[in-house]
Amino acid sequence: MRGVMYLADKNTLANIKQDLDQYIGKEVTLKANRGRKKSIERTGILEKTYPSHFLIRLDETYYNRKMSFSYADILTNTVEITFGEKRYCYTAS
Repeated sequence: MRGVMYLADKNTLANIKQDLDQYIGKEVTLKANRGRKKSIERTGILEKTYPSHFLIRLDETYYNRKMSFSYADILTNTVEITFGEKRYCYTAS
């Protein structure tokens, strides 16, 4: 028997957005897999959430840089987000 693939329902990404809305303005630690053995880990502020993506303002020494990620990145574990000591992980309810 082959592995079973589960599909997310149409509200999954909206649920992730709703979860992240409560953390707007809070400090976040971000780990992102950029492919080909390239990954980044940065600290910043969750600045804003939009219907299909969210913005994180990075704490850079000499300038403010913003990065954008989709909610699908969280769903597929391409991006890991931690608020303080609490790692955000979406679980379907």
